[in-house]
Amino acid sequence: MKKMLLSLTALLPLMVLSGCNMVVFEPQGPVARSITELINWSLIWMLLVVAVVFGLFGYIVWKYRERPENKDYEPPEEHGSTLLEIIWTGIPILIVIALTIPTVKTLYALEETPKGYEEKEPITIHVTSADWKWIFSYPEEGIETVNYVNIPEDTPVLFKMTSASTMQSFWVPALGGQKYTMPKMETEMYLVADNPGSYEGQNTNFNGRGYADMKFEVLAQTQEDFDQWVDDVKETAPKLTEKEYEGLLKPTHLGRLTYSNTHLEWVNHADPNSKAYTNPELYRGHGYQGKTFEEDDNYKNENPNVIEGHGEEESHDSQENHGGGHHGH
Repeated sequence: MKKMLLSLTALLPLMVLSGCNMVVFEPQGPVARSITELINWSLIWMLLVVAVVFGLFGYIVWKYRERPENKDYEPPEEHGSTLLEIIWTGIPILIVIALTIPTVKTLYALEETPKGYEEKEPITIHVTSADWKWIFSYPEEGIETVNYVNIPEDTPVLFKMTSASTMQSFWVPALGGQKYTMPKMETEMYLVADNPGSYEGQNTNFNGRGYADMKFEVLAQTQEDFDQWVDDVKETAPKLTEKEYEGLLKPTHLGRLTYSNTHLEWVNHADPNSKAYTNPELYRGHGYQGKTFEEDDNYKNENPNVIEGHGEEESHDSQENHGGGHHGH
């Protein structure tokens, strides 16, 4: 018993901490709260099952342990108990039902505008994942950003997601669950931020060595600040060209970039007939990661070196094409 207790004590922290992002339990929007409530409901049932199973295990081990007075005991042959078999078959069925019903209801609810925001007009943002960066397009505002996305607080945001290359997973733990982005397909997700704040998003799908650093910021702003940001970008951000965009899609890490137009003008990667932009020769056995900016944020930098790792000529072109005026937040 002592050895068993020591083993359980050692395994408990691993069970609690492995693969767990604690931000999930601090939801900052209605979508994330729905998911957290579902997780908590599931945890209650799992803890109940674990408590009963370990309780019965300990009781049986103790009650039927070998003792000096029963070493030669041979139990009589018995036929099974119909009542016990019904009980231990029925209980798991009831538990599965208790978990399935709220799970299905929550999953269907997440596909719609969050409850309480049905009357509020959502803004639409197209999300394009590429190795290893996130590209956000605002078709209504005529803005495109790389590796960060600004949204107004207390407003439903419809993300229309696709991929320019491999399959990735879009996840902002504080605001909602994860969904895959796939080339020549489109998935949708509604998110709402209750209050202004900065929230980290990331790619959770392994697609090469660069995926671990494929992160972005979601900045929730007041409506006034958001509108001011949109106006500033329209006035000062450079235009994105098709050639430059094709360079952005190569497998690299980038800093933050901002443009006063979107790549949707010439390509929508969700279209089944759209052009493929994969660059397999640059992966070098899935080991190529490119280089990163030295700065955390290239907000209004004059000459950020946007695309590195593809030779001196392309790096020089990138500096010319990505001149000043890039905005962060």
